[in-house]
Amino acid sequence: MKTFGHWLTSPWRRTTLAALAGALPVLAFPAPALWWWAYLALVPWILLARSAPTGRRAAYDGWAGGFGFMLAMHHWLLSDLHVFTLVLAALLGGLWAPWGWLVRRFLAGAAQAPTRGRVLAALLVLPSAWLAVELVRSWQGLGGPWGVLGASQWQLAPALRLASVGGVWLLSFLVVAVNVAAAVLIALPSSRMPAVAGLAATAALASAAWAWAPRPGADGQTRIAVVQPGVIDGPDQRFDREEQLTRRLVGQDVDLIVWGESSVGYDLAERPDLARRVAGLARATGADVLVNVDARRSDRPGIYKSSILVGAGGPTGDRYDKMRLVPFGEYIPARSLLGWATSVGKAAGENRRRGTEQVLMGAGHGVRFGPMVCFETAFPDMSRHLVEKGADLLVGQSSTSSFQRSWAPAQHASLGALRAAETGRPFVHATLTGDSAVYDARGRRLGSWLGTDASTAAVYDVPLADGVTLYVRYGDWAVHAALLVLVAVGLAEGGRAVRLRRTAPAPLGPPARTVRESPARPGR
Repeated sequence: MKTFGHWLTSPWRRTTLAALAGALPVLAFPAPALWWWAYLALVPWILLARSAPTGRRAAYDGWAGGFGFMLAMHHWLLSDLHVFTLVLAALLGGLWAPWGWLVRRFLAGAAQAPTRGRVLAALLVLPSAWLAVELVRSWQGLGGPWGVLGASQWQLAPALRLASVGGVWLLSFLVVAVNVAAAVLIALPSSRMPAVAGLAATAALASAAWAWAPRPGADGQTRIAVVQPGVIDGPDQRFDREEQLTRRLVGQDVDLIVWGESSVGYDLAERPDLARRVAGLARATGADVLVNVDARRSDRPGIYKSSILVGAGGPTGDRYDKMRLVPFGEYIPARSLLGWATSVGKAAGENRRRGTEQVLMGAGHGVRFGPMVCFETAFPDMSRHLVEKGADLLVGQSSTSSFQRSWAPAQHASLGALRAAETGRPFVHATLTGDSAVYDARGRRLGSWLGTDASTAAVYDVPLADGVTLYVRYGDWAVHAALLVLVAVGLAEGGRAVRLRRTAPAPLGPPARTVRESPARPGR
């Protein structure tokens, strides 16, 4: 151990180790999907930061770990953004610098182990600080809430119950709290009681949510068809394949047919022939078709990604224009400054235009659904607002064809389980090239995923639900509580600094000047 500590005296070695430790949590997400690993993945990073010789070094450990986390979580962007992916990871990794400093502040001791009070505080402060980081980086201009730690628990039934209480944010808080408790059990044997108490409180909260959180009630059923054409070059060939697959749904009594993102590459107003072909499909199947148009609009300037509902008579007039665009993929933030990203990767050559509001559309038998496009399904607030508006069903249209052989399609599909559990509404995730998935109102998967190798149309019997989850009712209360904890910590630290300044001994004055006497002169 002494040799290892000496090895860590090198800043570069320590930084490398911190980056590797920060990358560990990615294994809890799809495709590996080792959900249990999330409860231990932060322990090496925490132990490293608490061992930092100074607060500044702990902040560097936080920064380096954040870089490793962001790079591992978004490694599939390297094929498109190349070196710019490293730049983004380095910039966003800096958000974890204060978290690293707080780890050392609450879990390290100069001469002795931290008190039990500090350990108990750490079980609140460190998860709150992590949540603050996730909140900041969840702003769409910084990439959105992709890879939020709580999202790793999408396939665990008790975790989905907790999501209905406090959203994915509550899951992130509890996962970090368990990691902190595990680090204390390993590194601070004298403080095991607070750690065990924290673990017991987490188990009690999960049990209470399982027993008493409102469950969505049954409210009928609807049949939804998902059309996934697979990887096909060219908008015309893709449309032909989608039309062919949709015709297979004739006679299957579906209520809504969903095509993926960018399933139509032309503005339907300028290509009435395509609109007539989709309307013919709606007549033949007896169901409206939700397509997604990625094209320059004829009625206003710019390129939009729009969900458009087409019925037997043509477009019904229901249209949703994507509001939250993918940074660099669909627009470049501060293009005058960062436009050079187009020269090092496949960044957007022209900014897409944004929609202004979310909308509800109608499917068969009076079912109201709310459409979202691509990574909008990663934002908990968007699905919550749709349910507040009266949505019975949530529909996401996506395309991850650029990252077909990466972990991105599975990670994206898994988000539907969380959005369903948070809102108590079933969720349909339809993609062009996979993975497509459908979940019931509790976040349980219906049927099987349509993987990235599938080119097919699938029908799902989707049970509808009513009632309001606690997350829809109270919103992001877990985030607000975490911010209050951090405000309290800031006030306490400020008061401590003032007290130390007042009690510090006054500086000594300059040393008294000694007057050297001149030797007496002999008298004359």
